[in-house]
Amino acid sequence: MTSAVIVAAGQGTRMGPDVDKLFLEVAGQPVVAHTWARFDRAAGIDEIVLVVREGLQPAFAELAAQLGLRKPHRCVAGGRERQDSVWNGLAAVAPQCAIVAIQDGARPCTSEALIAATIAAARETGAAVAAQRVTDTIKESNDGQLVERTPDRARLWAVQTPQTFRIEVIRAALTEVRRRGWLVTDDTTACELIGQPVRLVASYAPNPKVTRPGDLPWVEWLLKRGIG
Repeated sequence: MTSAVIVAAGQGTRMGPDVDKLFLEVAGQPVVAHTWARFDRAAGIDEIVLVVREGLQPAFAELAAQLGLRKPHRCVAGGRERQDSVWNGLAAVAPQCAIVAIQDGARPCTSEALIAATIAAARETGAAVAAQRVTDTIKESNDGQLVERTPDRARLWAVQTPQTFRIEVIRAALTEVRRRGWLVTDDTTACELIGQPVRLVASYAPNPKVTRPGDLPWVEWLLKRGIG
């Protein structure tokens, strides 16, 4: 059984105060509705767990009724940090879950092909992440003003979601993170810390995350044209 955990508990502070980016309308629906519907349609997903901010469960229940979803789903409350929200989501998946795909709620253009590819890679390797090769030259700076060095972009990948795992792998990785009191903002980083190999799954179609107001026109253009 393969479960999806959609993390939708963040504050979205870069959108501005009192703005919930997940419920901003884009291409006729809230951002998170597009994400949820993608995973509801994906052939390889059997159930969906949404991790939401405390108090927003009624809003998500109303959204579910509007979407006419086919797959079993449930909402659970998020935690203080992203890793805590993922932990809560993992605790809520069905006991039969063998593979789990963890997805940003604000990433609404993820293709079914990419979801399937990360599932296949996770079955083989234990952990997999959607990623794109970096094409821009990257600079490092310690103070945000002066360039310190230029890493070799041929070795760099920008990771996205889904980040997909055998369930026992991600549970073991996050258990170790929690034991040591570490803070990670990326699920595959937890795997790196315990020496678990992570397979890169090339993401060729646009798969943006809604982070700032300027992201919305680009995402709307993609959704209206069915790209992703």
